Amino acid sequence: MTFRGADVATPAVVIDLEILERNIAAMARFARERGVQLRPHAKTHKIPEIARLQLAAGAAGLTVATIGEAEVFAAAGVGDLFIAYPLWVEETAAARLLAVAGLARLTIGIDSAESAGQLARALGDDVGRIAVRVELDSGHHRSGVLPRDVRAVAEAARAAGLAVTGVFTFPGHSYAPGAASAAVVDEQEALTAGAAALHEAGFRDLMISGGSTPSALLSSGDTLTELRPGVYVFNDAQQWELDRCRPEDIALTVESTVVSHRRIAGAPEALILDAGSKVLGSDRAAWATGYGRLLDQPDARIVALSEHHATVEWPAGEPLPPRGTRLRVVPNHVCLTPNLVDEVQVVRDGVHRGSWAVAARGKNS
Repeated sequence: MTFRGADVATPAVVIDLEILERNIAAMARFARERGVQLRPHAKTHKIPEIARLQLAAGAAGLTVATIGEAEVFAAAGVGDLFIAYPLWVEETAAARLLAVAGLARLTIGIDSAESAGQLARALGDDVGRIAVRVELDSGHHRSGVLPRDVRAVAEAARAAGLAVTGVFTFPGHSYAPGAASAAVVDEQEALTAGAAALHEAGFRDLMISGGSTPSALLSSGDTLTELRPGVYVFNDAQQWELDRCRPEDIALTVESTVVSHRRIAGAPEALILDAGSKVLGSDRAAWATGYGRLLDQPDARIVALSEHHATVEWPAGEPLPPRGTRLRVVPNHVCLTPNLVDEVQVVRDGVHRGSWAVAARGKNS
């Protein structure tokens, strides 16, 4: 079923408010039951209206990816922000960070003595206005230090005048079939060891932060004091294939129009949609079965993307939908899609209720 009540051209990014609100409430309830703080990652949606729904449901603040995102959400009234990546901060970035700190409590990630020292020098006399957390590598092998090195980084930050308020990690290796449980174990072991090292060094009242959407609901409050999932707010084709959500939990789809049919001897019948990589994104994990899914036809597969079109192989024996039919596409990695459009359409009960600007679109630095 596609939405009613507006003449909106395709491809259109559509958010189902009822499902969105249900997803927000479910994760908030889980965090409360586990006794952990919830700090959703706003890089997924980039939309202040959604941030307000998350805060109203009990989120303590937001996680963001960049200074630009922090600027947008601070200006929108979010009072507590964490940039969950190590930054290399020079004079211009320091000025921007301090402007954000004038609007909200601000914490940023570090993972080296060098980046801590650079941050402190750039902040100068204002070094006390921005807190830091040390990032741990719990198995994703992107940024972050091993637990044995966390004390040296934290002590360097403290010596430079920075307030060290915790440790964090991203168990990104949970994004694979059957990997979430092991990633949770890795996360807990790394955070437990890292927090213990900081306690031995005299650091107190630490926030111990982790979580990804595939792993969040497997986490406990035994070690973690904070969860930072992002994708859960919408869900996507990856979460569907990983069995971390059901089709009825998917809040964001890209409404697309069938513009052509493809019939080639010896090949499956296919249709062409008017949504390509410039709205769906082009992420495809090695284990994914396609470049996205069709919400209302789970057996169809998107087998190719060009910039403005998707090729969809249709199940054998079923008639192709006529040209002009609108279909709902679930992106593989939903975080890419809001960053590719200026606005999203909002529906409730299948009826168009307006649009929201993607205010942090393109704020990649």
